[in-house]
Amino acid sequence: MQKRFYDKESINKLIVVNKPIFMSSNFYLTRIKKKYKNKKAGFSGTLDPFAKGCLIVAFGQYSKLFKYLAKTPKTYRAVVWLGTQSESLDIEQVTSIEMVDKVDINLIKKELDLLKGDILYTPPKFSAKKIDGKRAYDMARNGEEVVLKESTMHVYETKFISYRHPFITIDVTVSEGSYIRSYAQILLEKLKRVGTLSYLERLNEGKFFFDNEKDLDPLEYIDLPINKYSGTYEWINTGRKISIDYLEEKDDGKYLIILENFFSILEIKDGEVSYLLNKVNKLC
Repeated sequence: MQKRFYDKESINKLIVVNKPIFMSSNFYLTRIKKKYKNKKAGFSGTLDPFAKGCLIVAFGQYSKLFKYLAKTPKTYRAVVWLGTQSESLDIEQVTSIEMVDKVDINLIKKELDLLKGDILYTPPKFSAKKIDGKRAYDMARNGEEVVLKESTMHVYETKFISYRHPFITIDVTVSEGSYIRSYAQILLEKLKRVGTLSYLERLNEGKFFFDNEKDLDPLEYIDLPINKYSGTYEWINTGRKISIDYLEEKDDGKYLIILENFFSILEIKDGEVSYLLNKVNKLC
């Protein structure tokens, strides 16, 4: 008889896992599902196989909460390998390795400090970006031409960690959807060097850090204002339409409603109230 990995009942669970290097986020999620014996799960913020680190995973009803969680900005630790060239801008598609002269450490710090704010960049062709419905990395691996549009990333903070030639280690805090591989190439242009990433780790996603997969209370991470509801419990419990008169805040927007055993997310628009998520059970 085939061994069963999953329970019938879905659990509500929110955790941060530490994805290993050289493993896809989807493949690692399969391992996590088996570990917790639950098949209803998802993750937020795909990490490339080359990258490791913080990956938010939610089970059961909590998998519907990703868009409401405080998961930006994100901080990455990256190691730039001077003199190495790669089609994927990391160590997966290395084409050449050469010894190069050292760079003035003060120049590295100066350029790193200047590369903040809104930065225009081109996403790597080995990325999950879509072109006419196809993933760019699939097209690149098949030898197809990949032309990606320029995008803008916001760099909140940079930090110089170390320089042990030919490796430069930095921390970069960026907006959602940024590519550290592209950021590294911009830095290398400023330094008048070629190079690629030899290491990439996501240290956090907003408030989320890896801490041995401990259970997290989603109410501490939902990035929405709390609205007070003064109406009948049963109306929200059964998902009936409620009047704006029973809400303390009446301005248009999205709000969190917290009741005794569950919480809901509502939207007010032009005086009308609608459910975005209703009756999500609290963490037991």
